[in-house]
Amino acid sequence: MFSSGFYPVGNNTCCFAIWFSQSLDDGSHTVVWMANRDRPLNGKRSKLSLLKTGNIILTDADRLTVWTTDTMSASSVQLELYDTGNLVLHTLEGKILWESFDSPTDTLLPQQIFTRNTILVSSRSQSNYSSGFYKLYFDDDNVLRLRFDGHETSSIYWPVSWLRPWESGRSTYNNSRTAVFDLSGHFNSTDDLFFLAADLGSGPQRRLTVDTDGNIRLYSLDEKLRAWAVSWQAISNPCSIHGICGPYSLCTYAAESGRRCNCLVGYKMKDHTDWSYGCEQDFNLCNNDAAVFIELPNAAFYGYDIGYFPNQTLQWCEEKCLQDCNCKGYQYSFYKSNGYGYYCCYPKTMLLNGYRSKQLGESMYIKLPKSNISSYDKPIQEFWLDCSHQVTAPLDRTYKNKQENGTVKFMLWFACGCGGVEIIGFLFVQYVLFRNRQGSGAAEKGYLQIATRFKRFTYAELKKAARDFSVEIGRGGSGVVYKGILSDNRVAAIKCLSEASQGEAEFLAEVSTIGRLNHMNLIETWGYCAEGKHRLLVYEYMEQGSLAENLTSNSLDWKKRFEIALGTAKGLAYLHEECLEWVLHCDVKPQNILLDSNYHPKLADFGLSKLLNRCGIDNSSFSGIRGTRGYMAPEWVFNMPITSKVDVYSYGIVMLEMITGRSPFGVHTMDDNGVMEQRRLVTRVREKMDGAAENASWIEEIVDCNMAGEYDKGKMELLVRVALQCAEQEDRDARPTVSKVVEVLLDHEYDDF
Repeated sequence: MFSSGFYPVGNNTCCFAIWFSQSLDDGSHTVVWMANRDRPLNGKRSKLSLLKTGNIILTDADRLTVWTTDTMSASSVQLELYDTGNLVLHTLEGKILWESFDSPTDTLLPQQIFTRNTILVSSRSQSNYSSGFYKLYFDDDNVLRLRFDGHETSSIYWPVSWLRPWESGRSTYNNSRTAVFDLSGHFNSTDDLFFLAADLGSGPQRRLTVDTDGNIRLYSLDEKLRAWAVSWQAISNPCSIHGICGPYSLCTYAAESGRRCNCLVGYKMKDHTDWSYGCEQDFNLCNNDAAVFIELPNAAFYGYDIGYFPNQTLQWCEEKCLQDCNCKGYQYSFYKSNGYGYYCCYPKTMLLNGYRSKQLGESMYIKLPKSNISSYDKPIQEFWLDCSHQVTAPLDRTYKNKQENGTVKFMLWFACGCGGVEIIGFLFVQYVLFRNRQGSGAAEKGYLQIATRFKRFTYAELKKAARDFSVEIGRGGSGVVYKGILSDNRVAAIKCLSEASQGEAEFLAEVSTIGRLNHMNLIETWGYCAEGKHRLLVYEYMEQGSLAENLTSNSLDWKKRFEIALGTAKGLAYLHEECLEWVLHCDVKPQNILLDSNYHPKLADFGLSKLLNRCGIDNSSFSGIRGTRGYMAPEWVFNMPITSKVDVYSYGIVMLEMITGRSPFGVHTMDDNGVMEQRRLVTRVREKMDGAAENASWIEEIVDCNMAGEYDKGKMELLVRVALQCAEQEDRDARPTVSKVVEVLLDHEYDDF
């Protein structure tokens, strides 16, 4: 039913893909998966290789590795295409090393499980298979959603964002996050999304695809007509899909004529070769006296409201928009509630996701310059989405020509060599002069990159390495982390910092400090990006994820937990006392302790509180609170001087959480009257320890039951006492230093510090 190989995607370009073997009525084939959709290959001399090491690599004509499975096996392996459409790399004993079902592109096939770690990304157009703007994924609230990721904006549009999940028939109470549809056309998701194919029953071939227009459709193949028929779709009105016509445009839809896009009055199409850029204004309007408002009846624009102002007049709303240069117009809508009616005003800074329908019954008012008022009665500029136009671009790569004359080649290289020597000499002289002018600062940065492989990346490089930031592996207050493969085939974690308002020079000065840190229990930072508003960090990828994930999955035995406690303390001790710069972590928690393939711990996000928020560390105070609730030392709350002891406190809380398997946010217990109450984790552990005279088994009562008694009681008691000494003391001076903690854990003996 399926074929796999090199599939042409343009003029002498191809991708390694899987497609339905049966051709359609027009002779084309339907592609269901691509390995290198965003990095097409040369149509000649490119190859797929299965190495003896168990890895598969896809190389271009210039032998550049474009894609790889990043697998390894000591035994023999084979690559097999199943009749389900799944391409599987497995050992001869049947152990699966990699499968295409785990990394879909824009299509799901029957029995292919969609999980929290997978994502469907639409193609750019029907003839351009590269990643588009629409993504299907499980959100953090366990709901399956569609998101528009445009050139400048991003928004969720399915299920509709103004409804709560349960109002859309979804559930947030199952965190397994899986979805699948069977051969008969039944679709089930753990968020209670359920639908059936219109032609329910076994027989036709089926596929579920996130189409280029942002809609999800279930297709069934008509064997007689050799064409795909839609048997279900998520959205009936395509104009409700965000970004479908680009900014400053209106979408209209009629069943008989389909979808149309129109530039707003006074605006013009931005790029006639790419509809996604929408329209743009060619005026600058900040003078109240020079502005007029044009009414667009039965029109609405979603999002980007300056505010919500109920029970206001039309004149008040107009004045509100005139007072703000960033206001592009306002929505004026009538609502009824409990028998009463009132008007609402929504001034807007951007006009996105616009659509027009007779059913809306509300008006949009566009702010335009009064000087061009005579042109506003002209017909609105309309543009169509030409899906038949094939967009092809030459590969930005050059290749060696093997059929060259040897003598000519030698003479050419000799001439180039002579010229190169002269150029190098000239550049060397210039470099010496430049270095003398610039001083040692520039040289120091260059030495840093050579000695530590600490590199400055461009945003385009990292976006390409992260496959357009499609594989999310972590999320926190400081930013989102994506998995990526660098040009040298290193697997990296790429963190997009959420606060990028600081200047580039200040960012570089502090990120260079992180680049110099080198310890076996700290995440190795490989580079950074400071380009425009983009601030990104690139560091090594940790195979086993975070300590928090492993505590939840119960994958840590006693030996691993003790080694994690010791390794984390060693990393903090290096930050506090051994490195040249005085670095506080400020956010020690299980989510920031990552584990490599051997479960060795490495601290991540160290120094980012300083890096992101410019707290001006002076060894005594910060200008703002840093950390995570439950792990924060009392100094933060009482506005006391901040020292390295804040990290000691957080470390103690993390150790207690790892010992007990309980969250630090509170432990529910029952008092003497049978009433449930919530106590701090530290308080509960101390009470159990103090009651040891009456109850000698206090260790068994607090230890995580998943360890089932398989631990060293002496070491366990040592770890508990050390953790309490770190986390129980409100007086920071009574807490030990982390270097003392390391010493005690290594000696396996407890003193009073």
